[in-house]
Amino acid sequence: MLLGLVGKPSCGKSTFFKAATLADVLIASYPFATIEPNHGMGYVRVNALCKELGVKCNPRTGYCDGETRFVPVELMDVAGLVEGASEGKGLGNKFLDDLRKADCFIQIVDISGTTDSEGKEGEGNPLEDVRMLENELNKWYLGIINRVWEKLSRTISSTKQEFSVAIAKQLSGLGVKEDDVKDAVLKLKLDTEKLSAWSKEDLLNFARTLRHLTKPMIISANKADKKGAKENIEIIKKEFPDIIVIPTSADSELSLRQAANAGLIDYIPGEKTFTIHEDKTNEKQEEALESIQKNVLDAFGSTGVQEVLDKAIFELLKYIAIFPAGSKLADSKGNVLPDCFLLPKGSTALDFAYYLHTDIGDRFVKAVDIRTKMPVGKDHPLNHRDGIEIMTS
Repeated sequence: MLLGLVGKPSCGKSTFFKAATLADVLIASYPFATIEPNHGMGYVRVNALCKELGVKCNPRTGYCDGETRFVPVELMDVAGLVEGASEGKGLGNKFLDDLRKADCFIQIVDISGTTDSEGKEGEGNPLEDVRMLENELNKWYLGIINRVWEKLSRTISSTKQEFSVAIAKQLSGLGVKEDDVKDAVLKLKLDTEKLSAWSKEDLLNFARTLRHLTKPMIISANKADKKGAKENIEIIKKEFPDIIVIPTSADSELSLRQAANAGLIDYIPGEKTFTIHEDKTNEKQEEALESIQKNVLDAFGSTGVQEVLDKAIFELLKYIAIFPAGSKLADSKGNVLPDCFLLPKGSTALDFAYYLHTDIGDRFVKAVDIRTKMPVGKDHPLNHRDGIEIMTS
């Protein structure tokens, strides 16, 4: 699972990345501070199954506070994209290539409008920033398709090869699957028997639809506590009603995470409040923390960073969390509910078995729901937060 952070230069991508992962990355107020992509682990929240079952879990990865299980997901922060990136401007080809393996995009937008299109201080337009990035990502897909379209369309026509198979194979590096191609063709009502009749607009619409299906996007409206941000958020929501827009303050989240790490406060990512340890903080620190509480947490309910990650996984990508567990709820070393995995919604018990290991899938006999103790078959659809024991031959 890989979430790609995208946006124009100096919009707050690296701050968001560091706030979500606490990775040591360069944060600077000048464009292209990031050249090589940064990779790190963030976490999404799942209501703890251990509390429901009356036990205390020992996560192998991530962590649990007894109420919430934090499950790891990988984040990647690439350099800022500018207009013309799909044609190579600003090293755009390299930066876009870094994004090939991303499952979805989190677009960081300077919603305050205090940086221009190239990330320099000045008057910006958040709506145009979103439009620009949408356009560049769609043209990126279109460029890849255009490079092979003439030869590929002739081959498909002459060999009668199935269109979805040929396109999915050609675009496999972008994560395009046959069903994605079929869905795009059906939605656009395109005739795959007459590829030579497709217009430039047909190809662009096809590329755009494929991109939305294979790399959907959520918007982090960063610097939401700044002047003019509220109005800009509403404008973007109206212009892009199909995109999830979350008000965020990455800078505030980073401050809270660092303060918690230093023992100055008790803070759980995503929460709407925190507790200050007054014996460890000075007056200046307390004033800064109280400002975050008033201007960010009270205003928006959270800093938004954790909400962006949660919605990207569970709402945008529609994944579910599954706990592998035997009758004793522990592994061979006595670790209780050590793992929690993220699978696509609609996954079956057999899908889960194969996810764990090919041999487990091949030797699947049945699965057992640890809540009900009832056996379920291989085609049984799993639900979010299921605890499942796989029985093998």
